[in-house]
Amino acid sequence: MRHVIVEVLVLTFLVVLELSYAFAPIVSYQWVVSYSQRSILGGNKQIIVINDMFPGPILNATANDIIIVNIFNNLNEPFLMTWNGLQLRKNSWQDGVRGTNCPILPGTNWTYSFQVKDQIGSYFYFPSLLLQKAAGGYGSIRINTPELVPVPFPTPDSEYDILVGDWFYADHTDLRASLDTGHSLPTPDGILINGRGPEETFFAFEPGKMYRLRISNVGLKTCVNFRIQDHDMLLVETEGTYVQKRVYSSLDIHVGQSYSVLVTAKTDPVGINRAYYILATARFTDYYLGGIALIRYPNSPLDPVGSVPLAPASWDYASSVEQALSIRMDLNVGAARTNPQGSYHYGRIKVARTILLHNDVMLSSGRLRYTINGVSFVYPETPLKLVDHFQLNDTIIPNMFPNYPTNKTPSLGTSVVDIRYRDFVHIVFQNPLFELQSYHIDGYNFFVVGYGFGAWSESKRAGYNLVDAVSRSTVQVYPYSWAAILIAMDNQGMWNVRSQKAEQWYLGQELYMRVKGEGQEDPSNIPVRDENPIPENVIRCGRVL
Repeated sequence: MRHVIVEVLVLTFLVVLELSYAFAPIVSYQWVVSYSQRSILGGNKQIIVINDMFPGPILNATANDIIIVNIFNNLNEPFLMTWNGLQLRKNSWQDGVRGTNCPILPGTNWTYSFQVKDQIGSYFYFPSLLLQKAAGGYGSIRINTPELVPVPFPTPDSEYDILVGDWFYADHTDLRASLDTGHSLPTPDGILINGRGPEETFFAFEPGKMYRLRISNVGLKTCVNFRIQDHDMLLVETEGTYVQKRVYSSLDIHVGQSYSVLVTAKTDPVGINRAYYILATARFTDYYLGGIALIRYPNSPLDPVGSVPLAPASWDYASSVEQALSIRMDLNVGAARTNPQGSYHYGRIKVARTILLHNDVMLSSGRLRYTINGVSFVYPETPLKLVDHFQLNDTIIPNMFPNYPTNKTPSLGTSVVDIRYRDFVHIVFQNPLFELQSYHIDGYNFFVVGYGFGAWSESKRAGYNLVDAVSRSTVQVYPYSWAAILIAMDNQGMWNVRSQKAEQWYLGQELYMRVKGEGQEDPSNIPVRDENPIPENVIRCGRVL
């Protein structure tokens, strides 16, 4: 009898939970994507704007909201928008990458619709096709904490979104043509802060007030070091995870990563009568690139005084690794729910499989390509999500992609890894090259349990952080190094795994994870509780018309 009562209570809870989602608030946006001529870093360039804004509008929602974004493509080329870091639970149909969606053709529109279920945090969106990110088209995403869930820090007096990233004078079509002919991207021409050049962006501070800065690296290739003159930063959140609060004088922000920091404005008479520099400078390069913004107090002069805060030594990887290891999850607080983040004991879960992803380079017909486990990704004419749904089985070859690097000659291929729904997986990113890497997995956060120099081996597991590793969606991999993650495959769908560095991604350094349950190879056998059905407004292309 007791078991029956427990089952009834559980079923009642699930019904209430589903009803709460059924009546979730809806946040709607209408975005027009178009070109605009702008002068940036002193050079005139055709950029991509959203509603005539660069960066685009802030997408602002609260955990469990339903977000609807109707995008009108006024460009002269196909377009897709992807939502960097949003998990899109059960709904890879809305991921906005080439493997899941047919593009929005010029002169047409398409409506994205998804729920930010059980997720809070700081993120950004950007165009995923044709190197369009080099022309802009990106913007910030804020997912706020539900009203009944305590936030583990005092309410800020105000919030600012800060998008930093490298910038090129060249048009994105010219950069793309260069990659197509086998050349690398050139050295960037500068670093923008919120789409502007040095000292063109400023943030107003009031004495004694506290500000939340949501900072993302939206660049194509450059890790940046972010710091504020004479102001410390209290790190509180990383891509949806509340972290143990630590004060930093500077932060390394790798391509595709996002952070939230709290900054308290000054109160002393001298301090409030000054302006201050905000700097974002290139890391791990032989050249200097810097973006500069300003903090201004009500009566401060327009220009700062005093010395510019120094960056870490350019090639000091050790301090960067030390900083990365210092960012740890706060086990005692909730995020999108009231239960503590530490209530999920990831370190005690049995690992179902290990996948080692080894990045490298290759030449194909004399042209530069990038690989993972010896395969450089090429897209079929039909998005993989549609291929899978309509069971066009000659496109996805089972077991084509190896779980470990092999000695086979590098080749072109369509890399798809089949993973069982709800498996707990150990993934190691191995970088044998001199250039720093940055990897992202759509649809998921994962626990970054270890970093190390040299080659990964089974013995490295002994040093993993199995207690309070940070959970995030983008991880850096240092040169000649590895990074290890643990990931619960609890989000069914077709999900992109990619280098966040635009050149590597464009030239093949990606794959897809097809996550399905037992006996669900046929999409008609997938229950709605596990994955959303194909949208009624799905765009068809390729072999699906």
